[in-house]
Amino acid sequence: MNSMKIIGPLNGMTIIDLSHRLPGPLCGKILTDLGARVIKIEDHIFQDPFLSGLFAQFDPSFVSWYENLNAGKEILRFDFNSPIDQEKIHQLVIHSDAVIMGLPNKTREKCRISDRELTLNKALVVIELLSSKTEKKSMHDLNAMAMTGLLSLYVAGKNEKIIDPPFLPIAGISFGHKAATDLLANYISATKTMKTLFVKTYLDEVTRDLLGIFWPEKDRQSGRTQFLHNGLYPSYSIYQTKDLKYVALAAVEEKFWNRFCEVFQIPSSLDRFYNLDKSVFSSISDKIHSKTSQEILSLIKNEDLCLSLID
Repeated sequence: MNSMKIIGPLNGMTIIDLSHRLPGPLCGKILTDLGARVIKIEDHIFQDPFLSGLFAQFDPSFVSWYENLNAGKEILRFDFNSPIDQEKIHQLVIHSDAVIMGLPNKTREKCRISDRELTLNKALVVIELLSSKTEKKSMHDLNAMAMTGLLSLYVAGKNEKIIDPPFLPIAGISFGHKAATDLLANYISATKTMKTLFVKTYLDEVTRDLLGIFWPEKDRQSGRTQFLHNGLYPSYSIYQTKDLKYVALAAVEEKFWNRFCEVFQIPSSLDRFYNLDKSVFSSISDKIHSKTSQEILSLIKNEDLCLSLID
C-alpha cells in the first residue's frame, strides 16, 4: 500500500507500526500525514483483523477502514516464526525512531524486540496502547465510554429496549490522536537524552481526560444531560426538508441566528431563543419542511448563516 511520499515536518523520521485495528494504525496514519515514513509490519497469515479477520467478516466496511488508516504506509508481511524474518523485524525496529507496539510479549521475545532488547543508547520511543492501567478486563471503544460514565449522556432520555451505539468510535479515535501526541512529545525528550523511552497510554484514561471535560462533573452531579450540542437549542439541530432530506442548522451566534430568522421569515428573537421557547423548534421545522432541499440551497446560496444540507 505505497503512495507518493508526503513531505512534511516529520520527513526523515521512521516509525514501525506493529499495531492493528483502529487506535494504533490511526496513530501511524497521523504521523504518516505529517511526513514520517511509517512501516506497518504484519504476520503473513494473521494480518490486521480489519483486513482479513473477524472484523472483516462481521462488516466488510472494515476493509475500507484498513485501507484508509494505512494509506501512505509501507506494508510488510513476515513469517513471525521464521528466524530469517524475525531478524528482519529486529533490524527494522532497532534502526527506527519510534515503534507503535502491538505485539504480545511472546512474539516480541522471538523477534528480539522486548523492552530489554530495545533499551538502546539512541533516541527511540516505544509506545504501547493499552486498555487500562487498573482494569484487567479487555475493553473496546463502547466499554470505555460506558466505564467512564460518558455513555450515560448518550442514552439519557431514551426509553428503548435496544439502543444503537454512536456511529463514530469517538473514544478510539481520541485514543489514536493522543498516542500520536504522546509519541512525538516523548521523541523530543528522547533526542535530548539519547535513550530509549518506553511509553504507555490507556484507553480509559484518554476517554475520561479528553472527552470527560465536555460533560463537567458539576453537570453530571446535577443530572443535566441536554446541552447545545445535543439538542437544547433550536438554532443547533437537524431538520427534515420537504423531499425528506435533512439540513444541519448551527446558527448559534447572534448574527447568524438573526439572519436565519430573516431569510426563513421566522418570528423569533434572542429572548425567545435563550428562554428555550420550544415553539421555536416547531416554527423552524415547519419552514424547513415546507421547502425542498434544492429550494433551500437556492435560498441560502449567497447567505452566511451556518445552514448546511446533509449530503
